[in-house]
Amino acid sequence: HVQPVESGGGLVQAGDSLRLSCAVSGRTVSSYAMGWFRQAPGKEREFVAVIGGRGRTTFYADSVKGRFTISRDNAKNTVYLQMNGLKAEDTAVYYCAIARVSYPTSQSYEYDFWGQGTQVTHSS
Repeated sequence: HVQPVESGGGLVQAGDSLRLSCAVSGRTVSSYAMGWFRQAPGKEREFVAVIGGRGRTTFYADSVKGRFTISRDNAKNTVYLQMNGLKAEDTAVYYCAIARVSYPTSQSYEYDFWGQGTQVTHSS
């Protein structure tokens, strides 16, 4: 059973940083792209960032570019999302997902396995 499990969410203030982690069990993910998506209250789920299978290529949503960094440790079967300069609009449930392809993709239909999500809340 393939299961991504996110951790690291929490309550933040303007400008804070958080690092989300996603540990995967049940499958070696080194051949697959892994992505982060988020869903804010009342909104549809949206793409945040993706990293290719070998970790050489990354791609970000414009809204997080320059603030968020995605990375992976294939030896640990884990992907990370470093979030700096957090804003109120970053409040959402963040989901980790495993793609069925190795190239970085922002299309959710190309992802087979999803975690349960971790909440990031900006306290205003």
